[in-house]
Amino acid sequence: MSDEGFEQEFVQEAFDTNWIAPLGKNVNEFEKEMAHKLGAKNSVALSAGTAAIHLGLKAAGVKEGDIVFCQSLTFSASANPITYLNAKPVFIDSDFESWCMSPEALERAFEKYPECKYVVVVHLYGLCAKLDEIMRICREHGATLIEDAAESLGSKYKGKYTGTFGKCGIISFNGNKIITTSGGGMLLLNDDDADELAQKVTFWSTQSREKARHYQHKEIGYNYRMSNVVAGIGRGQLKVLDKRVEKKQYIYNFYKSHLSDLDGISFMPTYDWEESNCWLTCIQLSGKVRPIDILEGLEKCDIESRPIWKPMHMQPVFADCDYIDNGAVAQHIFENGVCLPSDTKMTDEDLIRVCTAIREILNSKN
Repeated sequence: MSDEGFEQEFVQEAFDTNWIAPLGKNVNEFEKEMAHKLGAKNSVALSAGTAAIHLGLKAAGVKEGDIVFCQSLTFSASANPITYLNAKPVFIDSDFESWCMSPEALERAFEKYPECKYVVVVHLYGLCAKLDEIMRICREHGATLIEDAAESLGSKYKGKYTGTFGKCGIISFNGNKIITTSGGGMLLLNDDDADELAQKVTFWSTQSREKARHYQHKEIGYNYRMSNVVAGIGRGQLKVLDKRVEKKQYIYNFYKSHLSDLDGISFMPTYDWEESNCWLTCIQLSGKVRPIDILEGLEKCDIESRPIWKPMHMQPVFADCDYIDNGAVAQHIFENGVCLPSDTKMTDEDLIRVCTAIREILNSKN
C-alpha cells in the first residue's frame, strides 16, 4: 500500500477494537510516531493546538499574574491561553527578515520587564523565527521558551524541526493545517523532565482524575485529550507529511516564479538556514494596489484568499496589554499582506488561474 489512505485503516481499527474514547493504541502510537519524527523527547496528543499551548504554559510554570512575552503577529490562539491562566501577555513586534519575533524588541522587553520568565515565539506561516538569537536572550534572562509551531510542522531551522528547541512545542492539526485530524493538537516536550511533564499534562488533560475507585480530584482538570479515532487520522496523515511539505514548497516557488516580475509584489522571506514548510504563500504589496484589491478581485473570480493575521496588539480584546515596538513591522506586514491559495490539492492549472487573476488585477490598477 502507498502512504496514502492509511487514515481509514487506523480509524477502522479503532472501531473494530471498540477503542473510541480519548485513549487507545492510536493515541499512544501517534504520540510516539510524532516524537520520533520530529526528535522530541516526549509528546501528548490533545484536542487542539490551543489546548496544547494552554497546558504547555501551565507545564512551564506560568501562574496568575506572571508576565508572558508573546509574538504579536500571530493568530489569537497563541495569546488567548495566557489569559486562561490569568497571566499578563506583553506583545513583541516582528522584524522584516523573519516576519517572526524581533530579537531586538525582545531584548528591550526584558529591559522593561526583567521579571518575565516566559516567552512564546511563533513560527509564522511556516517561517522560522531567529531561534539562535531568541534562545540566547532567553538563557541570559533565565526565561523559558515555548514554541508555537502550529503553522510550521515540517519546517526545519538549521536542520532541526521547529517545536523541538523550546521547553515545549505546540503543533496544530486543525482542518487548515499541513496535516489534519479535522481538529486536534500535540504538545512536544524537549527537556530532561519531558517524561514527568508528559504524565502531568496527560493527567490535566483527562480532568485531573486521581487514581481512586471513586471520582476524586485534587486539581482543576480539562477535557483536552485527543480521541483514539482522531489519533488514527493523525497517524495516517503523518505518513504523508513530507509529501505535503514538498507540495507546499512547490506552490510557493510556482507563485514566486510566475509573479516576481510584477512591480509592487514581494514574497515572504526564506533563507538558506531554514527549510520552511511554506504552509501558506504570503505576499506583500506596495504601490497603488492594496490587499483589499487582491482579496476582492480574486473573490470575483471565485478564488479565496485571506488577509495576514491582524497583530494581537491591535486587537480590541488586548487593548490594555503592553506592546514592545520594533518600528511597527507587524502592523506593516498585516496592512500590506495577502495569503494566497495554497492547498496541496491545487494543480498547475489552478495556480496559473490565480496568477492570471492577480496579473489582471494589478494591470487594472496601473
